[in-house]
Amino acid sequence: MSKDGNGKTSTTIFPVMQFKFILFYVIALSSCFVAKAQSRIVNLDDRILIDLAKTRTPTQTKAMMFLSRNYQIIELSIPVGMLAGGIAANNKELRQNALFVASSTAISMGTTTLLKLIFKRRRPFVRNVKVIPIYEPTRYSFPSGHTSSSIATATALSMAYPKWYVIAPAFAWAGATSYSRMYLGVHHPTDVLAGIGIGIATPLALDFMKKP
Repeated sequence: MSKDGNGKTSTTIFPVMQFKFILFYVIALSSCFVAKAQSRIVNLDDRILIDLAKTRTPTQTKAMMFLSRNYQIIELSIPVGMLAGGIAANNKELRQNALFVASSTAISMGTTTLLKLIFKRRRPFVRNVKVIPIYEPTRYSFPSGHTSSSIATATALSMAYPKWYVIAPAFAWAGATSYSRMYLGVHHPTDVLAGIGIGIATPLALDFMKKP
């Protein structure tokens, strides 16, 4: 507030207008930077997929398709085998850890499904015709479900039994499954990275279920 020459009180408008202008400018500038960053990420995603497609061979493609088609068999077999072994040997720890692994996998899958419906990101081959897929899934792209569930399975199993002979094959399988999604041209690299994050975070959040 300020007084004019007649001693009347008047509202100081200019500082408020300047503040609004500065705020608008900052928001607009920030939006511009975010848009540019997103554009660069998308371009990098595309470039990686296009380059990967150039390295494909019939043998590698068969292996990647096998991993992508059969990953759920492994995810199911691990906790089922643990549960069966726990029942047969009357081993409470093995049964409890079977529940831990199964819960980690299931919750990661549920989280991924929910995020797909929220973000509704199109598959890379839909958005960019230069990305050539081996086959064309119809569900949304972000995040990668194959990646999140396989990484969750490997992480939970490794947390329950932190031995190198458990950790190495578990993450070799999960890592190869995750890579297959990019190799086949059906997921952006950022989809896979998000899936890795979900796959690691879920078992960590369920650590209380693990039998020490």
